[in-house]
Amino acid sequence: MLRSSGSVAAATLLSRILGLFRDIAIGQLLGVGLVNSAFQLAYMVPNLLRRLLGEGVLTAAFIPHFKEKEKKEGEAEMWRTASAVLCALALVAGLTVLIIIGVCSLLIWSGWFQVRTTLMLDLLRVMSPYLMMVCIAAVSMGMLNARGYFFVPTLGSCMLNLTMIGSAYWIAPRMGATEEKQVFGLAMGVVIAGFAQAAFQWPLLRKLGFRWIWITPWKNESVRHVARQMVPGILGVATFQINVLVSQGLGFLVADHIVSAFNTAVRLMEFPQGLFGLSMATYLLPTLSSLATDKKYPEFRTTLKEGVGYVLFLNVAATVMLMVLATPIIRLLFEGRKFDALATSRVTEALQFLAPGLIAYSTVNILARAFYALGDTKTPTRISMTCLVVNLVLTALFLWPLQQAGMGLANSITSFANAGLLLFALRKKLGHLEMGSLRGQLAALAIGGLTAAGTAYGGLQLWQAKLGHATLLLKAGEVFVPAVAAAAAYALVTTLLGVPYARDLIGSIVGRFQR
Repeated sequence: MLRSSGSVAAATLLSRILGLFRDIAIGQLLGVGLVNSAFQLAYMVPNLLRRLLGEGVLTAAFIPHFKEKEKKEGEAEMWRTASAVLCALALVAGLTVLIIIGVCSLLIWSGWFQVRTTLMLDLLRVMSPYLMMVCIAAVSMGMLNARGYFFVPTLGSCMLNLTMIGSAYWIAPRMGATEEKQVFGLAMGVVIAGFAQAAFQWPLLRKLGFRWIWITPWKNESVRHVARQMVPGILGVATFQINVLVSQGLGFLVADHIVSAFNTAVRLMEFPQGLFGLSMATYLLPTLSSLATDKKYPEFRTTLKEGVGYVLFLNVAATVMLMVLATPIIRLLFEGRKFDALATSRVTEALQFLAPGLIAYSTVNILARAFYALGDTKTPTRISMTCLVVNLVLTALFLWPLQQAGMGLANSITSFANAGLLLFALRKKLGHLEMGSLRGQLAALAIGGLTAAGTAYGGLQLWQAKLGHATLLLKAGEVFVPAVAAAAAYALVTTLLGVPYARDLIGSIVGRFQR
């Protein structure tokens, strides 16, 4: 588990680092204002549709069936199933792109909207082809994960980030002198990135024996099976898309900076979430699917418990770092050119309210994978839809008085509610979860987290009082010295308190260095 998820985490780490450079480049090019918010809102539409058509629901429905075909009917039928599903996906995604372009063009030509909305629609029209290629890339990654390959597929997202960085520094400045013109260089970079990300997966797939052939999807039983499995999940994800778009749309109307400030905070939270939560969830879906197919439910429960334990252990420390060191982290990474001290303050507010939800959000990813592996997409969908309604209500309540901080608070509360409901439903489904030993570690993790928070806060105050942050080197020290001290304190306290996940992870790291 540690080795496989560690491979994903290593590739994810590289991708997240490049993603930070991408966000830094975009932030310094556009600042935290209207143009950046319009770009973020437009980019969100194909990105969320990608999660509907390529990741999430489709992957959850497809991978268990893909593994079942391999075990029961052999590799030839497995690859044939993959071709049929990809053909169906290409048709649906292509049609969706054409609809987006047509609708956006009609709305722009109508002249009904203000300049800010017209800019967002124009950017969406340019970026929409990204949807088709990134959906193909997502399913290709799922196929490679199911075949036991985790590192190379995860590197595919690096292509997105590298292309976006190049577009921010090379294409965008050549589009014109104003932000309104330069942002279209970023939109072009998104489309190029989709093609690069899809192409990156294919050499390894071909090496494994896959050849994409045309199979009429509406005549294929596997496509119909996957589609039936997707229907409940699509309802939930569609609700999620509407919720996110409405929430972000409200933010776009309340103030120019809210969408870009909140999304910058989300990017920072996604760094540890992708590194620890998503990498573990990526490993667990095919692993739990195999155990469920073989009806090895004791091993299923044990594997799930270990996955949740490792994610909790790592994300408690990550949450502390993000909350205590939010301002110096943002100052180090983003300040410069059009990203000023006011922008840092706004993103800090969002991040400090959003960070507590990191623990719950990562747990939700893992628990949802457990349901998918069992062939149940309905239960997590119902829970998700309920929580999304709660999130929308909370966002509406908190947005006006707290602005981007209110959006972060609403997301954190909803994430904990989602995790609690999934845990309750999964225990009911499996009879028991064998989480007793994990519950016994929560007090130790809390003590370790408080120790880390105190260490980070004390180190930060001491650094600011003695050295400040006038230079780039001092800004880096302001982040890394308190962070390293807090991490060491957390590891020491949790090890002394007998947390097994601390011992396992430290032992794994030391063993790798020794080898």
